[in-house]
Formats: sequence, C-alpha cells, structure tokens
Amino acid sequence: MTGFGPHLVFDAYGCPPDRLGDLQGLYGLLDGLPERIQMTKIMPPYVFRHAGAPGMEGLSGFVLIAESHISIHTFPKRKFINVDIFSCNDFDVEDALRELTGAFSPRRVDWRLLDRGLEFPKNLGDSRQLVEQERRRVSARSMGLGVSR
Repeated sequence: MTGFGPHLVFDAYGCPPDRLGDLQGLYGLLDGLPERIQMTKIMPPYVFRHAGAPGMEGLSGFVLIAESHISIHTFPKRKFINVDIFSCNDFDVEDALRELTGAFSPRRVDWRLLDRGLEFPKNLGDSRQLVEQERRRVSARSMGLGVSR
C-alpha cells in the first residue's frame, strides 16, 4: 500500500443466523481479532443489539485499535454481515479473511481492499508543502481566480 493505509471491506452472504445473532460470539471475535492479525487493541470491544426495521435487526460491534478500527454489522434474518478493517499499517489480509470466514461460515464472500489516503504525506516536509499548496489554492479561489489543483 502506498497511501495512509489499507481498508478491507468484507461482505458475507449465507451465514448461519445463529452465529450472526450471538452477541458473546461477536464480542469474543472482536476481542481477539486484533492480536491475531498483528494489530493493537486499545479498548475492549463495544457490541450491541440493534432493533432496526423488520429484517434489519442484528448486532453491531467495533473495537478501536492503535492502527484505526474494526467494525462488524450482522443481519441474521438476511444471513448477511459486513465488516470493515481499517489500519494505518499494512496487515495480512489473508489472515483477516481466514478469521472472518472461519467465524461466520459464509456461503459466499465479496471483499475489496482499498488504499486509503493516497495523498497522505509520509513526512512533515511533504505535509508543509501540501499545506502551502492548499493555502495558495484557497487564497486564489477567494480572490475569484478559480484556480484548481
């Protein structure tokens, strides 16, 4: 990854509803997953049951990690989950996929790996240069010059 960090977007279909409705199971997954994919948990997970519109009820949970966050939303009646794992550091995506498919036993998975923050400056010198460019652009725009990047 070349930007700020990887963001794994994971959707799973055909999951057993009992797994998707298991509050303690989801808590346990979020509690142990960061360490298993070489991330640093900075607080216990927060998991709650939500009563959405009919068919949209389920569980939502997240855990903050030093590198960013992991969030999971389940929809037992639809046998569906979606998961986001966002990190400012690279992580083993294959390990994360194995953990998630093992926990939820989906029939089908759809996932994407995004490279977030492509223009995120890696050092302060680059940051300073980007800030100066943005200031010039904003100043020119406020004077009606219509300058774009």
